[in-house]
Amino acid sequence: MAIQQTLEQERRGDAPISQRGGRALGQPRQDRYQQNGFNDIDIGRLSRGLGWFSIGLGLAEILTPRQLAKLIGVRHRPVLMRLMGIREITSGVGILAQPRSAGWLWSRVGGDMIDISLLASALASERNERDRVAAATAAVLGVTALDVYCSEQLSRGSILTQEGKIRVSKSQVVNRSPEDCYRFWHDFENFPRFMSHLESVRVTGERRTHWIAKAPAGTNVEWDAEIVSDQPEQSISWRSLPGADVENSGTVRFERAPGSRGTIVRVELEYDPPGGVLGKAVAKLFGEEPQQQVDDDVRKFKQIIETGDVAKSEASVHTGMHPAQPDAGA
Repeated sequence: MAIQQTLEQERRGDAPISQRGGRALGQPRQDRYQQNGFNDIDIGRLSRGLGWFSIGLGLAEILTPRQLAKLIGVRHRPVLMRLMGIREITSGVGILAQPRSAGWLWSRVGGDMIDISLLASALASERNERDRVAAATAAVLGVTALDVYCSEQLSRGSILTQEGKIRVSKSQVVNRSPEDCYRFWHDFENFPRFMSHLESVRVTGERRTHWIAKAPAGTNVEWDAEIVSDQPEQSISWRSLPGADVENSGTVRFERAPGSRGTIVRVELEYDPPGGVLGKAVAKLFGEEPQQQVDDDVRKFKQIIETGDVAKSEASVHTGMHPAQPDAGA
């Protein structure tokens, strides 16, 4: 029980530093908020503000669609405008009901994507007032940036860095020794057994591997990776090589649990999603949330190494791309 409480504290970012097992990637969540000028209360206020904004915009789209279309500089299409209004109000109500949950905020990002697509189409048409459409597009892009930022801050464990990269982490108690866990992870060709997004991992050299992973729309992404640190039975760190479809790096650590109750496996990943921040938003909307993928992968690893198989109730199929795991395991 004490081990699980410590891991839960780590996930929230409030565990004592001595219990965090090192933070090679990232900082405690509370520190990140303070560093960026935000604290937990400010994120909640921003979330609620976006909720009220969504409701206000939705009401305008439903009650005054003609005037709003004229303001934006597009043709009056009342049915489409009112449908967009219903979508905005639904998202706004959901956000206000759960201001510290990222789900409804990510639905707003989805709406933003649709709006940007419609405005881009309108901007290409000579039948619309392009200056006004361009101004409206800039405004929507600004709101989208706020939506993505707030959504990311509220997403469990998944952090967007100032460079636009994504960081995720997971700690899991496994009922096997650090030696067993290290040995299993270090056999790279084991990874597709518990990482559903992977097609294959092939060893190409003493410290190098080649990865093929599933990507959206039935496509694949590939990269070569190298081990940058390998401490037997303790940790493995890796990074992708230049030219990777997905730039990534990470570390997996194996720590003997207190009382010799197995091993605490800690995974920390960082990757640069194709399309940057908006690419990340699209991935989340299609059920490819990075933190959930890592949670599922580490849980499957625990099941395989403890029982030899993945429990059917836990098995899930991911069709989206996932950040590179270690070319030495992650």
